[in-house]
Amino acid sequence: MEASVMNLLQSERHMVRMEGLLNQWLWQQEYWLPPGITWKDMRMEERMEKGSRYPRPRDLLLTLPLALGFIALRYVFERVIALPLSRCFGVRDRQRVRVAFIPKLEAFYLKKRKQQPSQTPWFWEHRECWQGYPKQLVAEAHYWYYILELSFYWSLLLCVSVDVKRKDFKEQIIHHIATIFLIGFSYCSNYVRVGTLVMLVHDSSDFLLESAKMFNYGGWRKTCDVLFVMFAVIFLVTRLVVFPTRIVYTTLVDSLDFFAPFFGYYFFNALLLVLQALHIFWAWLILRMVYKFVFLGKVERDERSDDESDVEEEEEEKEECSWEQKKGTLNSKLASLANNCVLNNLTHQRRNMSYRMANTR
Repeated sequence: MEASVMNLLQSERHMVRMEGLLNQWLWQQEYWLPPGITWKDMRMEERMEKGSRYPRPRDLLLTLPLALGFIALRYVFERVIALPLSRCFGVRDRQRVRVAFIPKLEAFYLKKRKQQPSQTPWFWEHRECWQGYPKQLVAEAHYWYYILELSFYWSLLLCVSVDVKRKDFKEQIIHHIATIFLIGFSYCSNYVRVGTLVMLVHDSSDFLLESAKMFNYGGWRKTCDVLFVMFAVIFLVTRLVVFPTRIVYTTLVDSLDFFAPFFGYYFFNALLLVLQALHIFWAWLILRMVYKFVFLGKVERDERSDDESDVEEEEEEKEECSWEQKKGTLNSKLASLANNCVLNNLTHQRRNMSYRMANTR
């Protein structure tokens, strides 16, 4: 009994020691917070502001079970909803009922909207992202935006091995990993304000591309082309203009007016620059699609994420054709060889018969 108690105490001491080493090396405040700010300061501020919260790294543990939930939801959607709809061959447009205009309700809405204070002043004035940093409380909506977004990208990364491989497979892996690091690190370092802007820029165009693909599969070519043009314009504007000139600029330049650079400053901006490099790569593919759309009149296929299976099928067809050619050549050679053998046998038999007839005479 005493031996088991001693072993239990030793294991607890070992766990405490491991936790201390983890806190010492991984959660050093110099990595995550500006100079002069400690974790203790953050906890004290949180206690003073009741009903609010600061970002805590352990909050991100919730994203892993949510990622599995997204995978299960996707599995159910594909088999219960998507497959039956695809069998119907086409997507029918819904008849949308327009809401009648009621002046009293419209006036009431405008009045209430003016009375509500803006919860996100940094949406238009990006320098507001750094006012009071890092002691910035996180709204409930922004908290769930981060949790759900990170869970979604975890599910994409976990499913990438079972999905159809695309031409930009490697770039997609780099994008998912960089995004997961970016969301997780920005949450722990309380880069939540600028982080919401980064996610909003990325989410503003992706749904248009997926919608265009769905209409393309359903045979709605004109609708697919219109959505693709909208996607291309929004993607090029948000990823090549808004993202580098507004968001990356404020994280690189404006933030230095509010705090001294630290490890998190360099790490966060390095991840943003990785995303910008991927944006340039995908923009080149999209511009190729725009060229085909303008000069050929339609979009033949998705240059941004084309199937590699097409290439594999072409290679297999080439191999099958080459094998058939080799097989035909081999059969012809065997046939000619067999014919030669038959002719040789007939010639040999004729010679023997003529020789015997000569002897008989």
